[in-house]
Amino acid sequence: MSKIVSLQNIVVGFDGENVLNGLSLDIHDKEFVTFLGPSGCGKTTTLRVIGGFVQPSSGNVFFDGQDITNLPPYKRQVNTVFQKYALFPHLNVYENVAFGLRLKKMDEKEIRSRVLEMLEVVGLKGFERRDTTNLSGGQQQRVAIARGLVNHPRVLLLDEPLGALDLKLRKEMQLELKRLQQAMNITFIYVTHDQEEALTMSDTVVVMKDGNIQQIGSPIDIYNEPENAFVASFIGESNIIDGIMLRDFCVEFAGNEFTCVDKGFAHNELVQVVIRPEDIQVVPAIQGQLTGVVKEVIFKGVHYEMRVEQAGYEWIIHSTQASAPGELIGMCIGPDEIHIMTRTEG
Repeated sequence: MSKIVSLQNIVVGFDGENVLNGLSLDIHDKEFVTFLGPSGCGKTTTLRVIGGFVQPSSGNVFFDGQDITNLPPYKRQVNTVFQKYALFPHLNVYENVAFGLRLKKMDEKEIRSRVLEMLEVVGLKGFERRDTTNLSGGQQQRVAIARGLVNHPRVLLLDEPLGALDLKLRKEMQLELKRLQQAMNITFIYVTHDQEEALTMSDTVVVMKDGNIQQIGSPIDIYNEPENAFVASFIGESNIIDGIMLRDFCVEFAGNEFTCVDKGFAHNELVQVVIRPEDIQVVPAIQGQLTGVVKEVIFKGVHYEMRVEQAGYEWIIHSTQASAPGELIGMCIGPDEIHIMTRTEG
């Protein structure tokens, strides 16, 4: 798959502080890429650098092999859908979508053809004359996406476009955006702080913290093989416990030895062990590799979340069967459910 966007050693600073610290990243053609991280991590700034709205203090932006670092936004084959949609309240749906085409002085027949095509693609056929202020949040978002796509960009940038929607509509629009990206066969670059959103829609997730990339990978890789404690704790819930890698395929943690699938660490190397809450099997205490006391049980709809105290550790366990607070339970953890990372301070 060919590279369409390449960022090389991008540095951006505001008020004397760096927001991006020499960031480098390749984005491939026709890929759905999501920048994921907490507020202030630099994800929106990275998006704006690609769009041309922020000029890096150093580094280069390449598009399809051409250096576009100093190219203004309107000359880039990139369009942006903003969090607030930025629709023109005095224009109806049709004119909002046609706005960019009119700026290009396109033929009126071609404008009509493209606008109607895009409105059908986003499920708003028949809404051409509707006032945008009378549309629902989801419909306004579709208008913004249609306006972004009508110019046939090579890349569409989306800056937290689902942030203003309620939970049910947000989940529906996640699937709709993925469908649109595949139907249009173009590159989507998406910004969110919502882990589930990133895992649901993306081909590739870029996890960021403090202006640096922590990990790049598929949603499955990011979830199952986090490279450090930040990624493990930010992407879903995790039990992260200090351990000792006794030898290949054998790790000690929480007062017991476990078989694992990891190798290549030094003998007796200090490590961190990551175990997802859903990967711990609850069994009778006598059958457990570890035993602990249930301290709290919370019903989450599809599972129970239990907090369990074991030898000074607090574990989070997700189970379809609830144990009672105060109950002594056993915990079993299979080799494939144990992920080993190099230990980091803090």
